Amino acid sequence: MTVSLEVSDNVGTIRLDRPPMNALDVATQDRLRELAEEATRRDDVRAVILYGGEKVFAAGADIKEMQAMDHTAMVVRSKALQDSFTAVARIPKPVVAAVTGYALGGGCELALCADFRIAADNAKFGQPEILLGLIPGAGGTQRLARLVGPSKAKDLIFTGRHVKAEEALTIGLVDRVVPAAEVYEQARAWAARLARGPALALRAAKESVDAGLETDIDTGLTIERNWFAGLFATEDRERGMRSFVEEGPGKAEFL
Repeated sequence: MTVSLEVSDNVGTIRLDRPPMNALDVATQDRLRELAEEATRRDDVRAVILYGGEKVFAAGADIKEMQAMDHTAMVVRSKALQDSFTAVARIPKPVVAAVTGYALGGGCELALCADFRIAADNAKFGQPEILLGLIPGAGGTQRLARLVGPSKAKDLIFTGRHVKAEEALTIGLVDRVVPAAEVYEQARAWAARLARGPALALRAAKESVDAGLETDIDTGLTIERNWFAGLFATEDRERGMRSFVEEGPGKAEFL
């Protein structure tokens, strides 16, 4: 398999494994969607790590495969391509990308689908599609601009240049830079901490932020209000408030 899902202690790792560069061919894209949907369904998965291994996250699409496609073929394929990445972005649980080495093109777009990005100090990001006479097609023009702002996104997309880890941190493309040997360990610590949290409240928080960014503030506030009130019907809310009153803040244990 070019992509696998391994689950341990309520943390699921979606692992890319297509040596040498984890190129995202059609089969890998489709498998990624299947496993994102599986991680969404499974109750024993409460947080997710995206990981490409110790050397590389993903160096982009399989260019030889794409070169053989004509306009008609890509009209059909482009929707499935975007759907694969959207399935990852819509996992209703905390998702962290653990990025080592190259995260270019589709690899960068995959990292953008996470809620949090931890990069190795040797990581390089970029959207080099312009150098092929193309633009990003798996969400890069949309998610990158929303994350770092339109001006910085246009700089990266227009030039196709690579961004080293420290610059990626400065512009907000990643959230933390660590030694390469610590990337997965730190991603797992982040995911494990949230996997112990209140699952429905985390889902509500993620949906409120993500859906709110796609609409006007009044609609966003309505989304927030509905989730906020709805959580008062949950056992986790009862457990959290009872623990706060009886034991103090931050001591609740959620099932």
